[in-house]
Amino acid sequence: MIAFVRGEVAAVTLSSAVLEVGGVGLELMCTPGTLSTLRTGQQATLPTSMVVREDSLTLFGFLDEDEKSVFELVQTASGVGPKLAQAMIAVLAPDDLRRAVSSDDVKTLTRVPGIGQKGAQRIILELKDRLGAPVGGRGATPAAAAPAAWRDQVHQGLVGLGWPARDAEKAVDAVAPEAGDLPDVGALLRAALRTLSKA
Repeated sequence: MIAFVRGEVAAVTLSSAVLEVGGVGLELMCTPGTLSTLRTGQQATLPTSMVVREDSLTLFGFLDEDEKSVFELVQTASGVGPKLAQAMIAVLAPDDLRRAVSSDDVKTLTRVPGIGQKGAQRIILELKDRLGAPVGGRGATPAAAAPAAWRDQVHQGLVGLGWPARDAEKAVDAVAPEAGDLPDVGALLRAALRTLSKA
């Protein structure tokens, strides 16, 4: 298993980042919140989780170890694969996810694209004793993005999670007033997803 990757950021795409490690470019699938912290040409260290399938080897990259452990843990629930697990941590910070599961908050879980009422109830049932209580790790230091860049990142994140580009555009416009001087891409993405789930 590859526990983490450290190297120069060679490229950042809509849903992944390429880190150069010993002359090899490793592509890591990441959430928009993680991608917003990476800059091409800079060094980065990302905890990783490798998903092995018959036809593919996929590396997922994370902001921190907490995000990685939650990603791996939620996949132990039936019906939750890596794509859905990634969508869960894109929409909900690890502590928000723990809070939702521990308090039987079905509504919060259904904000994640791909999770319906029944799926949320099953996830709560299966993960309640495993996820644990909120640890209060993240949220105090939001990932800040350049004023114009956040719109692009949130839009790309929504499209990456399966929303049509036109709907994503409307959601970005809806949350624009919340951006302020130091936009928090993760929070804005979550707000945009809330807007879309109400529509």
